[in-house]
Amino acid sequence: MTDTTTFLAYLPSPSQGVWYLGPIALRAYALCIIVGIVVAIVWGDRRWVARGGEKGTVLDIAVWAVPFGLIGGRLYHVATDWQKYFGDGADPIDALKIWEGGLGIWGAVAFGAVGAWIGCRRRGIPLPAFGDALAPAVLLAQAIGRLGNWFNQELYGRETTLPWGLEIYERRNDAGQVSPGLIDGVSTGQVASIVHPTFLYELLWNVLIVVLLVVVDRRFRIGHGRLFALYVAGYSLGRFWIELMRTDAATQIAGIRINSFTSAIVFALGVAYFVFARKGREAPEELRPARARPAAAEDAAKPEDAAKPTAADEKAAAQPVDEVGKAKNRDH
Repeated sequence: MTDTTTFLAYLPSPSQGVWYLGPIALRAYALCIIVGIVVAIVWGDRRWVARGGEKGTVLDIAVWAVPFGLIGGRLYHVATDWQKYFGDGADPIDALKIWEGGLGIWGAVAFGAVGAWIGCRRRGIPLPAFGDALAPAVLLAQAIGRLGNWFNQELYGRETTLPWGLEIYERRNDAGQVSPGLIDGVSTGQVASIVHPTFLYELLWNVLIVVLLVVVDRRFRIGHGRLFALYVAGYSLGRFWIELMRTDAATQIAGIRINSFTSAIVFALGVAYFVFARKGREAPEELRPARARPAAAEDAAKPEDAAKPTAADEKAAAQPVDEVGKAKNRDH
């Protein structure tokens, strides 16, 4: 019997991921990352203000967190996929070409947190509270960034016949090379393989966790870094099973992808922090820089000042003494 299955139900890949305006290359991967960062800053700032923080704080701290995050993400990617850059026939200079894709989320979060810590210390606000406000926004930015992998035809899984399988096309670049992995290439229209769209699985999982974080935050009003820990644990759980579906080259330990180990470890750490960290939520005044806190609140924190007598109190206290003195003089 002839197989009547058509490829119309399969998900197509974009025909290209790079467009040129003269000498300027517009890369979909970079644009997705930028859009994700903008969304995280805008939504994160609104969440921070809603918690009692000062407007504009997120943008100020992003000046530190974003560069640190990009550097950390690239370092983690290069370290865990070092064969691509330092193996036989590889060009180490490619390790610097971040615009061609390759950011490890674990390195981005770790180094981004260091940058955020620096920014928070400079403004005098608590990092855990800042992380809680940014957690859903950061994860949504990650989801948006995954669209860049779709344009690059990367981070997909093994072959499949499922209706939502992703078509990977052969691409040809200006040099005449043909391969599905050519980021600068243009599709030839020939399907190289139909695979699991693991980038899409991760995108949808991220959006699901974003919704979960918002619901939990509104219902239970958790703070002190526990919502950020929930984000870390939730993302790690999804990333663990998605990694098991991927077939692209990656460093392995005992036959298991290194990102699977990282996901399991980070998941455990996130759950532990969520369980044992301080409960409740920070008061709104704790989220404002020291210079912006009400003077009354600072005065209330100094009980010794309240105990000092005023000039009127001293005069009133001295009056009876004077009257007694006059009475004594009359007796004499």
